[in-house]
Amino acid sequence: MLKPLKDRVVIQMVEQEEKTAGGLFLPTTAQEKLQFAKVIATSEFTAAEDRQVAVGDKVVFEKYSGTEVKLDGQEYIIVKEKDIIAIVE
Repeated sequence: MLKPLKDRVVIQMVEQEEKTAGGLFLPTTAQEKLQFAKVIATSEFTAAEDRQVAVGDKVVFEKYSGTEVKLDGQEYIIVKEKDIIAIVE
């Protein structure tokens, strides 16, 4: 498992639905790649009261941020917590 350091957070992309709210299926070329991910791990170096995200949160993050890592066949992105711009509730 990845253990982030300092102010880093490990996230994993969330699959996007391939159809519209009206039920129409979108071809891959028409789908915009949204930056939704699930928080997999947070740094233990950031004090809990200062941390804004928690493991399991679904988040939106800056489009060109982070470092992609592949471990045991899974793809992860390590981002700074400041690059997470919203929590999806």
